[in-house]
Amino acid sequence: MVLVQTETGFDLYKEKLRVGCCIVSRAGQETIIGGLWVAPEWRRRGYGSYLLRQVLHHCGGYDREAASLFSAPLPSQPGETAFWAKFGFLPEGGRLVRRRRPDLTAVRLVQDFLTDRFVRPNVMVDATCGNGGDTVFLCKLGGKQGRVLAFDIQPAAIEATRARLAREGIAGSRCRLILDSHANLLRYVQPGSVDIVMFNFGWLPGADHAVHSQAESSVRAMEAALSALRPGGVLSAVLYSGDVIGDSEKQAVLAWLEALPLTACTVLVCRFANWADSAPLPCFVIKK
Repeated sequence: MVLVQTETGFDLYKEKLRVGCCIVSRAGQETIIGGLWVAPEWRRRGYGSYLLRQVLHHCGGYDREAASLFSAPLPSQPGETAFWAKFGFLPEGGRLVRRRRPDLTAVRLVQDFLTDRFVRPNVMVDATCGNGGDTVFLCKLGGKQGRVLAFDIQPAAIEATRARLAREGIAGSRCRLILDSHANLLRYVQPGSVDIVMFNFGWLPGADHAVHSQAESSVRAMEAALSALRPGGVLSAVLYSGDVIGDSEKQAVLAWLEALPLTACTVLVCRFANWADSAPLPCFVIKK
């Protein structure tokens, strides 16, 4: 089956036959589903569910990191209410409404922590820029006066971050993209001059999982980052483990964190108690 976007919403095709459609419009942050139709001869075969699910996916309804709001008219048939309820639509104010708030991920926890702690930081480092998510976050956190440096050893990551900054309307002059190991951080900043250093270890999303950060260079990079931080600055790190990368990097970083002297910094390791042991692990080092 193929979902085709149209001027009024989406059409669903089975091979070359149009079997359904969905009328969709936008009003501010709200996505309005004006109607959903499936050809009579194709009803009760799951095509309506497939069509609505695909429309929700296409319009951000399953985005784990962004809030969404959908609405639809109240159905005339009682049985149809149960159909919409399967997708989270509930009666509210004379219509059906589906609200979704962002899940709390390890990355979001780190970003929320830094947002609460800093107002317009001056110098920030994304030590593992990947596809540019944390780089964009730091650019927005620091505002037009903030200076951001973004590191990665993969040219594809640098280009992906450059493209992400352009899509977000962030001028290239506000962020220096550096094709180099984050272990060489102190070649680019002065010790004691940085407000935030962010690490998001693992691999580049969408790329070869065999290419990922390694324990030795990661610990050296965090040592450099701690030297680069000013008093009151924060080093954040999201650690990963799993079948592909094992847990050697995660365990090496945790051992390094646990050995840091309390006289020099405060260390937080924030475990999600009801997640799997291999779930991402957000950590913070607050320099004294």
